[in-house]
Amino acid sequence: MSLRNPWVGRVVLLPMTNAAVSVSPETPFLVEPADDANRVLVAAVHPLDWENPEPEGKYNLVIIGAGTAGLVTAAATAGLGGRVALIEKHLMGGDCLNVGCVPSKAIIAAGRAARAVRRAAELGTTVTGVETDFSAVMKRMRELRAKIAPVDGASRFAELGVDVFIGTGKFVSSSEISVEGPAGNRTLRFARAVIATGARALVPPIDGLLEEGALTNDTVFELTEKPASMVVIGGGPIGSELAQSFARLGVKVTLIDAAGRILGNDDPRASAIVAKSLQRDGVEIVVNATVKRIEKGRVVVAETESGERRFQCDEILVAVGRRPNIENLGLEEVGVETTKHGVVVNDKLRTTHRRIFAAGDVCSKWKFTHAADAMARIVVRNALFFGRSKVSQLVIPWATYTEPEVAHVGLTPAQAKEQGIEIDSYEIELDEVDRSILEGETEGFVAIHTARGKDTIIGATIVSAHAGDMIGEIALAMTHGLGIGAIESTIHPYPSTALALRSVGGQWSRTRLKPWLGKLFAWLLKWRRK
Repeated sequence: MSLRNPWVGRVVLLPMTNAAVSVSPETPFLVEPADDANRVLVAAVHPLDWENPEPEGKYNLVIIGAGTAGLVTAAATAGLGGRVALIEKHLMGGDCLNVGCVPSKAIIAAGRAARAVRRAAELGTTVTGVETDFSAVMKRMRELRAKIAPVDGASRFAELGVDVFIGTGKFVSSSEISVEGPAGNRTLRFARAVIATGARALVPPIDGLLEEGALTNDTVFELTEKPASMVVIGGGPIGSELAQSFARLGVKVTLIDAAGRILGNDDPRASAIVAKSLQRDGVEIVVNATVKRIEKGRVVVAETESGERRFQCDEILVAVGRRPNIENLGLEEVGVETTKHGVVVNDKLRTTHRRIFAAGDVCSKWKFTHAADAMARIVVRNALFFGRSKVSQLVIPWATYTEPEVAHVGLTPAQAKEQGIEIDSYEIELDEVDRSILEGETEGFVAIHTARGKDTIIGATIVSAHAGDMIGEIALAMTHGLGIGAIESTIHPYPSTALALRSVGGQWSRTRLKPWLGKLFAWLLKWRRK
């Protein structure tokens, strides 16, 4: 099949980075569809005409994998004056840029816009004649992804002083990695190495799933036309976010989860609020359901509490978890231990080989871009400078970008109980927060948990339209040893939603007013009236 290529002989200038990206007519389409935006994307993060450098001498670090962990490690090492090589066999930028954070949040933004228009009448504005153009939404997503791509691209990292190798990396000895590229092999010698190969969508062994062409996050963003209906298998963050967004864009969505509720790792109240929001957007939620098989014609057969149910759909999206990329790396040759959860590392991110480290989704229970970034910084300190930084010292928040958003940091009450930690909890519902009332966004809450009798923050959960932004303040306090009292004493602008954090802090402050102290204040104030 021939493809019309309007980019022949052109150079695309992307004002975000001022970087020039040459687009070749032979650019391989590692990402579909074969449109202009994806040509720019691939030209940046997997350029066909890339010439792997000739390695000279030993590198301080050789990194396999150019996702977030690999990119941060490489840039930091080069910035410190180290010799560093970065190997990527597919698309630089990893999941986050190509099939994760970036494309999903563009689609979420479109879904939120559609929802805002539909509920405008609740705020006194009537809108008529509005339609959702699914193809335009997906086209915009691809264009924005292409605009961001040069930040993670091969040319930029070469300019930073990183030797970028496009090809497949494999350990061949305790000090060498072989790179199989399009123009032949290279052998890279290293003082230290980093495994940063990330993870991919887990595809469960369900009969008929592969035959019926199920989507994962690796392929769902290739859609160009709106499916009339979709079944999403898995009610975690990815499944919930995309189920809501596609429903808002006019797709009939059924969300199936084997557990008793969606967002099973979050606060049960948060889960219930999000479930109600998804249902209001038209998502049918089926919990306590096990998918048994997929029949011809994309019929999903599930065993539910009420018996066997059948769901016919145009597309099936699988979102049941992640699987680490540990195959064909030669890890067994160098004694790097792995499990089904990924590469085994200690608290300093060193593998079972003393000169090899790992970072990001390939070894972490936290499958988040910001966690991979933080882990990469630990690797740089520990691998290059005899550092003693530990993963256990990290305070890692996370957010699910449904509407409302759910954000969390630290321990939940259940986790604290399991660890024998006694806590005090302070909470406020959003229907008591002025800004939330004015915005018509009163479904949600802020809960902060402290060590019993102290202001030391143990954890927090926020359910709000802006929870992902608000949780950063709690993470900052926990990271730097600031208690809930510090939040209470910090002036927040009125009428921001973040003022809810200070209100919760005020609850803690009032607990310090003991009965005897209250009596003392009353006596003192009476005396001062004389």
